[in-house]
Amino acid sequence: MTKSLLVVESPTKMKTLSKFLGKDFTIRATYGHIKDLPKSKMGVDVDHGFTPQFAVVKSKAKIVAEIRKASKEADNIYIGSDPDREGEAIAFHVAEVIGRDTPVKRVLFNEITKKAVLEAIASPSNLDESKYDAQKARRILDRLVGYEISPLLWERVKYGLSAGRVQSVALKLVCEREDEIDAFVKEEYWNIEAELTLISGEKIKAKLEKVDGKKARIRTKEEAEKIRSDVSGKPFIVAGVEEKERFASPYPPFKTSTLQQDASSRLRFSPKKTMLLAQKLFEGVEISKATTTGLITYMRTDSVRISNEARDEARKLIEAQFGAAYVPGKPNMYSNSKSAQDAHEGIRPTNVKLTPEKLKSHLDKDMFALYELIWRRFVASQMARERLHVRVAEITANACTFVARGSKVVFDGFTKVFEVEKGEDERTYLPDMKKGEMLELAHLDASQHFTSPPPRYSEASLIKTLEAKGIGRPSTYASIVSTIQERDYVHKEKGSLAPVPLGRTVNRLLTEFFPKVIDVDFTARMEEGLDRIEEEENNWVTSLSEFYGVLREEMGSAKTKMKNLKQEEKETSIICDKCGKHMILRWGKNGEYLVCSGRPACKNKKNVVVDKDGNISIVEETTYGPCPQCGGTLVEKSGRFGRFIACGNYPDCKYTRPFTMGLHCPQEGCQGELVERTSKKRKKFYGCSRYPDCAFATSLQPKEGECPVCKAPVLFGYKEKSSCLRKDCGWKSG
Repeated sequence: MTKSLLVVESPTKMKTLSKFLGKDFTIRATYGHIKDLPKSKMGVDVDHGFTPQFAVVKSKAKIVAEIRKASKEADNIYIGSDPDREGEAIAFHVAEVIGRDTPVKRVLFNEITKKAVLEAIASPSNLDESKYDAQKARRILDRLVGYEISPLLWERVKYGLSAGRVQSVALKLVCEREDEIDAFVKEEYWNIEAELTLISGEKIKAKLEKVDGKKARIRTKEEAEKIRSDVSGKPFIVAGVEEKERFASPYPPFKTSTLQQDASSRLRFSPKKTMLLAQKLFEGVEISKATTTGLITYMRTDSVRISNEARDEARKLIEAQFGAAYVPGKPNMYSNSKSAQDAHEGIRPTNVKLTPEKLKSHLDKDMFALYELIWRRFVASQMARERLHVRVAEITANACTFVARGSKVVFDGFTKVFEVEKGEDERTYLPDMKKGEMLELAHLDASQHFTSPPPRYSEASLIKTLEAKGIGRPSTYASIVSTIQERDYVHKEKGSLAPVPLGRTVNRLLTEFFPKVIDVDFTARMEEGLDRIEEEENNWVTSLSEFYGVLREEMGSAKTKMKNLKQEEKETSIICDKCGKHMILRWGKNGEYLVCSGRPACKNKKNVVVDKDGNISIVEETTYGPCPQCGGTLVEKSGRFGRFIACGNYPDCKYTRPFTMGLHCPQEGCQGELVERTSKKRKKFYGCSRYPDCAFATSLQPKEGECPVCKAPVLFGYKEKSSCLRKDCGWKSG
């Protein structure tokens, strides 16, 4: 009997495939990469064609031995690792460790369903050397940067720091945004809104948009009061009413970046969590005792293309469930971006007939939420457009023009399945009115506002920017945003990414001494170069030579000119508020800070922020009342495990306590307070001050407010929405 060996990288995938292929197949899993560059040295011979010294990972020795043994007993050998560059590298390394004459066949599973798997086994392909070369080049690029620049940072800044080819660019983007926020100067402006009564008695609201025929720009209260005076007592007349239809088109199916962005905004999942859940949905879920199957197509893709078969199945389901009106006359087609590789379909359910309702009892809460999001987005992508009736009224008073807008949904189309956020104008509709109709002014509201700085990046918006600039690829977005946080360069604050002093210092040094290596455009060109290697248009050694020349040039300059911050002290013009002497700028493990030049007699110390121009800003300490031990002032401090409260008389008094949120623990009957804590993996979470008596903990951001259902004293807040923190409640606003 012919025996076949199939090697995959995941034990979950192995379990699913075994139910499809039966006893004639032996299936083994690599549990990820089995070979890598050594940890103890660079492992790249830059003088001889950048030859990599890949070796079997020590922890995988037993797995490799099992694969070798199984290969000796097999007549056919298939490798079914993921259909991307990383998967191709695993396939080549498996072929190398097997090392036998029997040809190894490559099978690509873009979805883990019985039909797709059997078709792939029936028509295998060869290993793709160009794709492997692209992965190999990327791995070597990352190793060159890490092993050249990181030791320099250890020597001059702090031991344990790291630099990465792409992570450093992501850090640069976050820091540049923070610089924009710091430099932002807010400007005052005023909005004027009139509440008007129609002849019918109905009321509408109209915003001032023009004064003397020009766009209204009201900068001061005095200007606003003048307009109020100009229109008070004057007739408000309808100058015209425009009515038109507007259509909203459905979104394309998800690709990796848009899935991560939507899962972040709608489900509050981190990109890393989204990809872990998507991997499980792809590799297979048991939906009955007899059936295990993959529920979504491959989740690392930059394409929105879908198969004709999947599109036809979606159209049939839409007509059956919602009616023929919801099926467009022609199938909706979507174009990929110019940089998309289009190797795989967009992310969609493998079987659209498996509705979320049918799978709810088979999936845990988070997997269900993500599957439902993918299913709804895909189905909506093949539905008819939403149709709205829009009415816009222009109303004049003296020399001022006010505009009222409103719309109503005539046909909900794709929004029946996939909700989209509506603007204020789309939630209201204007009553009937005629040109020349006079309206009565009921109230005129002038409200003061200030321009806002650009927002900090969220994980989702950073991924969106990385994709737009050509930095990273679908397989790397999640790891990029998680790495800069794990390295303690960036912390998450209220859902946004904020660089810590250490991150800003590292970025300042990298920007100064490695301007080309971490240049956004240069990095994007290198990413394009990797794509061309895969497409057999570039030679991988030539591409590495180009990059390494730039790296070596900047490395030579950095070794000579980069200062050793660990040894450097700089006297400043800032005067000590305790003894009157000058303060000195020093570098510590948590960034730059000021100490008094009168030390050790004066122990005054200040946390600071130093901008890119060298300007020093003192971070004022927040006080929390008297110290219970010595009567000194309690202040907020920051350490390697996050914020905490400590006595200002340290080191004479060493009293400390966790950072208190000022909110009650939501656990029923508990009298504790929520405190900010940091896990061993440097992840911030919130727990009860009465731990271990109360084990309540959450990674969600608490906010003050009572749950209307269970009366829990604190909620989780995200943007304008709220939900209860008690796990057994489940209340959500909206």
